[in-house]
Amino acid sequence: MRFTAFVRRLVLFGFLGILFPGVASVATSFRVATYNLENYLDAPAGTRPVKSPEAKAKIRESLLALRADVVALEEMGGTNALLELCASLKAAGIDYPHWDYITGSDTNIHVVVLSRFPITARRPHTTDSFLLFGQRFHVSRGFLEVDIQVTPSYSFTLLATHLKSRRPVPEADEAELREQEALLFREKIDNCFKANPAVNLIVLGDFNDTKDSRSTRSLIGRGRTALIDTRPAERNGDDQLNPNPRYAPRNITWTYHYGKEDTYSRIDFILLSQSMAKKWNQKETYVLTLPNWGLGSDHRPIVAGFTIDD
Repeated sequence: MRFTAFVRRLVLFGFLGILFPGVASVATSFRVATYNLENYLDAPAGTRPVKSPEAKAKIRESLLALRADVVALEEMGGTNALLELCASLKAAGIDYPHWDYITGSDTNIHVVVLSRFPITARRPHTTDSFLLFGQRFHVSRGFLEVDIQVTPSYSFTLLATHLKSRRPVPEADEAELREQEALLFREKIDNCFKANPAVNLIVLGDFNDTKDSRSTRSLIGRGRTALIDTRPAERNGDDQLNPNPRYAPRNITWTYHYGKEDTYSRIDFILLSQSMAKKWNQKETYVLTLPNWGLGSDHRPIVAGFTIDD
């Protein structure tokens, strides 16, 4: 009799799932992160040194602490360095069976995405160029674009970049070069909206400038296709609003230490389309804080959480 009653309950919930799909839905949570690894090289390249074992260990510690399901990495060396990192992470308990790796005009460091979920489409942008005062420049690290399938019924598009650094170069002003790269990257974002105005889109990476810069403002955009800044912050207990309502809260959001100026700034971003933001979990969005974080990189990783009803 008890078994029969149990079967009846199963049948009842099955019919409820058909009549009221929300009753039978299952919540799925996942995390997306970005982390500039500061020259994760297994061989010296110009002025870029080999990554030390101690620095690699700290990066593994950081990635294991994040437990992100998808992570974009900047300043990755060659494919051998990438495979070494993936193998060491797998041995430590986190496996990324799916990845994409792009190369731009800079042959030393690259943009990578690691994913626990299948990558169903890849659209690398590695040959973009622009004219600045009559001289042609190529985007240094290219733009990575992939589609990621989280569940059979939910996917999103990820666009990752590593824009021109703040270091001066003799060819042109570094801020103007970065702005031109950002404008080309924004074209990729706009193409996603043209293909699907309700696209689930995540735009992330090392933008190499602050939110009020011209390059970052061009990426965020305006109007219906404006992106939402997740603004990850330290989870240290700060929860008060800014006394000046025009500004964001005074919690700690810096992601990068610039040794030359001894300054700390937020130049790493995770931006979302309006549709993607509907699944955003702000409580699972933060800057990772670890002791001796600087041993691994001059950047700190950031992560954003999402929850979907499948």
